[in-house]
Amino acid sequence: MITIRVNSDKQIKPIKPMHAMGQPPYGGGFLKFDFSHIKHLQNAAVPYSRLHDVGGAFGANRFVDIPNIFRDFDADENDPASYDFAFTDALIAGMYQYHVKPIFRLGVTIENQAHIKALRIDPPKDFHKWARVCEHIIRHYNEGWADGFHYGIKYWEIWNEPENGPTPDQNQMWTGTAEQFYEMYDVTAKHLKNCFGDRIKVGGYGSCGFYGVYYHPDKYGVSVPQREKDNRYEKDVYRVEFMLDFLKYIRAHESPIDFFSWHSYSDVDKTLVMDAYLQKTLAEYGYAGLETHLNEWNNAHEAALHGSSYASTAAAGMMAAMQDGGTYMMCYYDSRLQASTYGGLFAPLTYEPVSTYYAFAAFGKLYALGTQVEVVIEGAEGEFYAISATNGEKNALYVVNRSGKTQELQLEGVDIGNAQIHKIDGKHLLSMAFDAEKIANDTVLLIEW
Repeated sequence: MITIRVNSDKQIKPIKPMHAMGQPPYGGGFLKFDFSHIKHLQNAAVPYSRLHDVGGAFGANRFVDIPNIFRDFDADENDPASYDFAFTDALIAGMYQYHVKPIFRLGVTIENQAHIKALRIDPPKDFHKWARVCEHIIRHYNEGWADGFHYGIKYWEIWNEPENGPTPDQNQMWTGTAEQFYEMYDVTAKHLKNCFGDRIKVGGYGSCGFYGVYYHPDKYGVSVPQREKDNRYEKDVYRVEFMLDFLKYIRAHESPIDFFSWHSYSDVDKTLVMDAYLQKTLAEYGYAGLETHLNEWNNAHEAALHGSSYASTAAAGMMAAMQDGGTYMMCYYDSRLQASTYGGLFAPLTYEPVSTYYAFAAFGKLYALGTQVEVVIEGAEGEFYAISATNGEKNALYVVNRSGKTQELQLEGVDIGNAQIHKIDGKHLLSMAFDAEKIANDTVLLIEW
């Protein structure tokens, strides 16, 4: 028997946007793009979607990436005619139609076949000019430049995964040296903050993550299971050292940073350890309290798990656990419609939402309420999570069972008689449940009262 005690009078902190997305869902027909599927994100109260790898390799040579917008780097960056905003304009307009704000990644799409030939992942020829190009893109979307808009986009992320490989010849995102990337970040961040000040938030760099702390736990001051200590992966250690050297560089050069972004494609336990390590390390380098974004994550991306109970509870468990972590925002990778091992929310042929989508929609109920309240769990073993939220009048409880067995529940502080109870698993898509006396393995319950 697991007892869940909810104290709706004891408020803890805001519900964080743990259910934000990467790659908003849209489709392309013969005559026009269809952005209406973004309404699914609106219905789930998803506040942000990160624009990286949008529309396939190089954004089909049309969307978001700097070379897609500023096609000739030798052109005049001050001339509106040098820019092609058309497709990115359409995408962002579609997002705002459904009240989903973009996190705009300033950079390029990953090149998974860079070992054959790298096309766009070389360092820009002129870092200062590249920064001015980014400036004009921001002015287009926030200040109306070049027949633009006044969206007030807040988050502008410099590059993505520049350490995606132990050496430049194995890298899929950046063929330059680490020091070249640090310099480009410094030049760009300073220029953008000088132009826009606190009207925008500038950060990066979309770190691949810090798995290396597991393979050298003593070196990095973490505690991990013994079975992890025997592994050695050069690329993972390289990525940790890349981050440490980045922090040293920006501290020494007083480079602006409003948020630090990172990635995890691992389970909840490892992600929590990486999150704690990141918060500790940022504090040690003088960046305590810096906003952090886990803006790529997916802990059930194998194709066989698509739409399964396992996948939906894996996502739900991550959101529930990270609500109590140090990271401010998470962006699931991703919400694309097209068939993909990473696009976990929609059936690839019908575009109908699958169970994992409803795990996010249920978390969106908490986010819409706004404030996390105290939950005490007694008698739980293994992966079992419960978080609750209130707006002062309405309340909701989000329960995730990944313990491996059905659990009997005793709820305290929840009026079951007046509650609405919904269940999510591979077959139940936020379906009405008749009671909350037990919860099967790989199941999410949403209880509202």
